[in-house]
Amino acid sequence: MRRGVLLYGPPAAGKDTITAALSELDERYVPFTRLKIGTGKTQGYRMGTPEQLAALEARGEVIYRNDRYGNVYVVDRPGLDQATEDSRTPVVHLGQMAGMEQVTALFPAHWVRVLLWCSKDTTAQRSPQRGDTDTAARLAAWDATRADLVNHPQAHWELRVDTDVTAPREAAQKIDDIVCATSPRS
Repeated sequence: MRRGVLLYGPPAAGKDTITAALSELDERYVPFTRLKIGTGKTQGYRMGTPEQLAALEARGEVIYRNDRYGNVYVVDRPGLDQATEDSRTPVVHLGQMAGMEQVTALFPAHWVRVLLWCSKDTTAQRSPQRGDTDTAARLAAWDATRADLVNHPQAHWELRVDTDVTAPREAAQKIDDIVCATSPRS
């Protein structure tokens, strides 16, 4: 059975940092690199073209798509298939409940859902520290993520982590404990 970790949270909640800590803990944890169509930051993305996106959509291989910051971000079936090869466990970053629902519904795997949270003030501090040039947009996304979460009170989480007070390695260990307990690795 394929496994995966879904990290949900607002911008600068620590998704990249905790993914790195998971990878240090066990090399089978791999960051899922979303397909990005647009401009700006390229690190951590597979850059694509509008034509590639249209082809994926025509084949029904787009699991989740969101438009934010003037770009299109895609979780695609071929990308997830590749990320789960050789017993690897992809770590997918999402900031929308619709994405959480789509991935768990459309890509069969044992998904561990983790809510990462930080205060809006923390996002305001961390955003420029990590090189964002659009902190105001990140803060608007924080508000949208909070509203999205409030509008989905039935959301199920295997773990909730307040990254204002929880160290990345501690969070990674807690996530790994859940992955191992609910879906033992071979």
